[in-house]
Amino acid sequence: MEPIGDPREGPSTERAFEEQTIPPWTEQVTPRAVVASLVLGAAFSGVMMNLVFTSGIVPTLNITAGLLGFFLLKAWTRLLDKLGVFYEPFTRHENVVVQTCVVACASMTYSGGFGSYLLAMDHRTAEKINTGEVHGRNVSEPTLPRIMAFYFLISFVGILAIIPMRKTMIIRHRLTFPSGSATAHLINSFHTPYGAMQAKKQVSLMIQSCLGSFFVSIFQWFYSGGPHCGMTFFPSFGLAAFNRGFYLNLNGTYVGVGMISPYLINISMLVGAIVSWGFMWPYIETKEGSWYAADLQEGSLRGINGYKVFGAIGMILGDGIFQLVVIMVRTLQTMRHHQLEAAEALRSFSDANAVPRNVLSFDDRRRTQVFLREHVPGTLAMGGYAALALLSTVAIPHLYGQVRHYHVATAYVFAPLLAFCNAYGTGVAETNFAAQYSKLVILLFASWIGYGNGGVVGSLVICGVVSSVVSTASDFMSDFKTGIGCVVNPAVFTVFHHFYEEAGNKIYQVPAVAIDMCVGSLVLYLWTRSDRDGAQAFGPVLASGLICGDGLFSIPYALLARYGVTPPICIRFVAREQNDKLDAYLATVLEK
Repeated sequence: MEPIGDPREGPSTERAFEEQTIPPWTEQVTPRAVVASLVLGAAFSGVMMNLVFTSGIVPTLNITAGLLGFFLLKAWTRLLDKLGVFYEPFTRHENVVVQTCVVACASMTYSGGFGSYLLAMDHRTAEKINTGEVHGRNVSEPTLPRIMAFYFLISFVGILAIIPMRKTMIIRHRLTFPSGSATAHLINSFHTPYGAMQAKKQVSLMIQSCLGSFFVSIFQWFYSGGPHCGMTFFPSFGLAAFNRGFYLNLNGTYVGVGMISPYLINISMLVGAIVSWGFMWPYIETKEGSWYAADLQEGSLRGINGYKVFGAIGMILGDGIFQLVVIMVRTLQTMRHHQLEAAEALRSFSDANAVPRNVLSFDDRRRTQVFLREHVPGTLAMGGYAALALLSTVAIPHLYGQVRHYHVATAYVFAPLLAFCNAYGTGVAETNFAAQYSKLVILLFASWIGYGNGGVVGSLVICGVVSSVVSTASDFMSDFKTGIGCVVNPAVFTVFHHFYEEAGNKIYQVPAVAIDMCVGSLVLYLWTRSDRDGAQAFGPVLASGLICGDGLFSIPYALLARYGVTPPICIRFVAREQNDKLDAYLATVLEK
C-alpha cells in the first residue's frame, strides 16, 4: 500500500481523515465514552493507588488507556451491530475523550498526593516515625468528605493558569510534549485498518499478561501465611543478602514498571540500593549508641531512619535543583531556536495545502487550524483563575485550620510561574519537576507557619495546592482534566487507607524493588535486541498487563488482611543451622 500524502512530507495521517468533518464536542463527549471513562478510570485508579502505596513509583499508562478505550467502545459497537441496533460510528475523538479522562483520573493518584502529603498528615505516619505528637494540630485524618471537597477546590485552578500560555508553547515555540504526541499518533493509527489489527493483538497480549499476573498473585498469596513467608521471599543471592533486602521478588508490578521506566532510572535505583543497603546502613548501624540512641522505637526518625530518610531527601533535592538549572538552560536555548522559526511558521497557518519552504507538514497545518479555531479567551481564563483562587483562599482554611487565608493566597500568587516553568520543561524534555517544587514549598511554608501552629499539616496542605496547579498545568498540555478523578480517587483512597495496613509505612524501598525493575529492563533490552519493532509495539502493553494484574489483586488482598483471613500455608527459607534447631525443638514437642 502506498503511503498517503505528499512525497515531500512523508506519510500523512490527517489526509486519511481529510474528508471527515470535526464533530462538535457533544458528539465527542458521548454517554458511552463517559461510561467507559468511569469504568476504566476506577480500575486504573485502583492500580495506581496500589503503586503509590507500595512503591511510590508511578509509570505513564497513556498508551494503555487509549488502547483499552478503543477496545471497550469497539466491542460495544460490534455488539450493537450484531443485535441490529442503530449506533453512531466510533470516532477517534471519542477515543481521545476516554483516554484523557482515564489518564486524568490515574495521574491524579500521584499529583494529588494520595501516596505522599495526604498520608503524611495522618496519625499512622506520626506513630510510625515517632514525631512525639500523634494528635493535635500537626495531625489530620484524611476523611472522605474533606478530601473530596479539597480536591474539587484545587484541581481545576491549574487548567486556567496555563490556558493563556498554551498558544505560545504549542504554536509559537512548537513544543513536542512527547508522551501526549505519541499517544495521539497511536490513537490515530487505531482508526486505520492496519492499526486496528495491531490494536487487537495488543489487547489480546495485555489481557493475557494481566490474567497471568493476577493468578500468579493469587497463587503466591496461599503460601504467605506468616512474616517473611511466601514465594516472593526467595533468598536468590543467599540468606546474608536476603537479610539486607537483596533478593528476587519477581513482582509483576515492579517488573512491569521496570519495562516502562528508562534504563537510567532503574540502574540508578539499583546502584543506590547497593551503596545504601550494602555499605552505608551497615556502617551506620555500628554507630548505634554513639551517633543515635540505642533504645528508640523502630522506625523513629531520631534513629538510623533519620539518616536514611533525610540523607535521601538531601540527594533528591540536590539533584532536583541541578536538573532545574539544566532544564532552564535548555529551555532558553529552545525558546531562542523557536523564535527564529516562529515568523515563518505563522505564515503557513492560513493555507492547509501550501508547503511554504517545508516549514510545516500538512498534518501540522491541519491540526494547528483546529487548535486555533477552538480556544478559551485569555481574559476569561485569568478571571476564572482569580475566581477559583479566591474561592479556595476562603474555603481551604475552613477545611484545614492550620492554614490561614494569606498562606493560600500567597501560594496562588506564585503558582502560575512554577506552572509555566514545569509545563515548558515537560514540553521540551518530558521532565516533570512538580515533586521538587513541592518539597521546596513544604520547607518554606513549614518554617513560615511554625510547628506550634500546625506547620506539619499546614505546609502539606499548601504543598497540595501548589502541586495541583503545577501538575495539572503540565498535564493539561496533552490531556484535558475532567473532574472524574475528584470523585473516583478519594473513594478509592478511602478504601485503601482503611483496609491497606501498610499504607504510608514504607518510607523507603528495599533493594528487591530495584532488582525487579532491572529484571524488567533486562527483558525489554533482550527483546529489543531480537525484535526492535515488536518490543516497541508490544513491550509497554505487556508491562501494563503485568502492572494491572498485580494491582487488581491488591484490593481483595487488603480486604482479606483487614478481616483476618490468613493464607493456609507458610513457606519460609532459613539457614541449615536454624533448621536443625527447629527440627530438634519439634521433635521434643512431639515426644511430649
